[in-house]
Amino acid sequence: MAQKLLVKKPESFWDIYERKPGEDKQSTHYCPGCGHGNVHKLIAEALDDFGVTEKAILINPVGCSVFAYYYFRCGNVQVAHGRAPAVGTALSRCNPDSLVICYQGDGDLAAIGTNELIHAANRGENMTIFFVNNAIYGMTGGQMAPTTLIGQKTMTTPYGRNSQNEGYPIKVCELLASLEAPVYLERVALTDAKHMAKARQAIRKAINNQINKKGFSLVELLSPCPTGWGVEPPDAHKWIEENMFPYFKLGVYRDVADQREPIVRAKRIMDPKEVIEKLSLDKIGLESGGITSVPIDKYANPSLKIAGFGGQGVLLLGEVLAKAAMIKGYEVSWLPSYGPEMRGGTANCSVIIQKEKIGSPMATNPKVLIAMNRPSLEKFQNDVLPGGIIIYNTSLIDIEPSRKDVEIVSIKATGIADELGNVRVANMVALGTYIGYTGLLGREEVLKALSDSISRKNLISLNEEAIIRGMECAGKRV
Repeated sequence: MAQKLLVKKPESFWDIYERKPGEDKQSTHYCPGCGHGNVHKLIAEALDDFGVTEKAILINPVGCSVFAYYYFRCGNVQVAHGRAPAVGTALSRCNPDSLVICYQGDGDLAAIGTNELIHAANRGENMTIFFVNNAIYGMTGGQMAPTTLIGQKTMTTPYGRNSQNEGYPIKVCELLASLEAPVYLERVALTDAKHMAKARQAIRKAINNQINKKGFSLVELLSPCPTGWGVEPPDAHKWIEENMFPYFKLGVYRDVADQREPIVRAKRIMDPKEVIEKLSLDKIGLESGGITSVPIDKYANPSLKIAGFGGQGVLLLGEVLAKAAMIKGYEVSWLPSYGPEMRGGTANCSVIIQKEKIGSPMATNPKVLIAMNRPSLEKFQNDVLPGGIIIYNTSLIDIEPSRKDVEIVSIKATGIADELGNVRVANMVALGTYIGYTGLLGREEVLKALSDSISRKNLISLNEEAIIRGMECAGKRV
């Protein structure tokens, strides 16, 4: 008698992919024949069977799998290109009872992320890495990857990869097997049923190792990429067998989990006074007795975006401000951001100053914008929160801010710096303007922070004068 078989998704998947944009909330974004869907299913089934979905944190960096959080019903962190093992290290050590899974492709793990991978493996971090090797950069159009085979044609090797020009494909399992710390390394393939069963077994073994806190495990999965290879999906499995199997030998390269004791890393709770001493912060006047003279007004607890051309000293401005706030006793963060070219390019930094612990160092919607040039004003002014402050350098900005719901402070920062004899101290004029306008910090803290931040001591007096001039001009239409 025929029976109706109901096939359900693993519980570790969302029933409906609501996070996925577009009308289709049932299908994944992967190309036909891609192996990512198979790997996702094997991981999700393992999480279900081990009962660890609620403890799992999936880290997906840049690559075809960048949107894995569309599908997995567990913790997700999307990180910068190649940085999954670094972020995984932090998560594993801060949350030792969690299950940290790094999901990476060959262009991510074996190229820009090689350094992070090797050192995480060498430390024996308690994490699991699933390495999807399809021998090509799939997401960006099919360029050569570190695992692209000799003779293989890609967008960037139209005549085929040449060992004398591009070097040899990197064998990740063999490379990591030379290290002492990893407990489990295996290479499997996503081809026929036999090899898929081996892949399922390897994924479960790696996850189980981490559940038992045995350390670092990596499973490399040879995966089809019909689109990148220019073959039909049914032919992709045959392509793996004929081209990848001879070079990337399948098998276990390390399995010593049974010989290793569980890794237990105790959390170290640092005494604030010890931190101050270890970082020599006491030398710049940092007091550990809490915030002194905290202004209780709308200018308290600011988040700032400081932006301008590379070479204008916007990062130094933020650094001095953050150190001055630290001396005052605030919780602070300083996060720089700049393009590949510093001098002449664009640069900005986020500074957070709070009485409480800081959750995120990124000032996405700052209370304060200090714009040193026109592109920075135009780019960031709409991000400022209503009721916030925009301080802009009228020496280089020939338009007024368009915002009507914020306080506007104009300062001829570059012009004043020129009067002082060096336009490069315009950043300190702007800093003085902010300090003088808000009263958030005192002159003493700022000058102490300046002295600690500038290595060329002969320039300190000029920068001090620039800060003082900015404070004097605060709030004036100079």
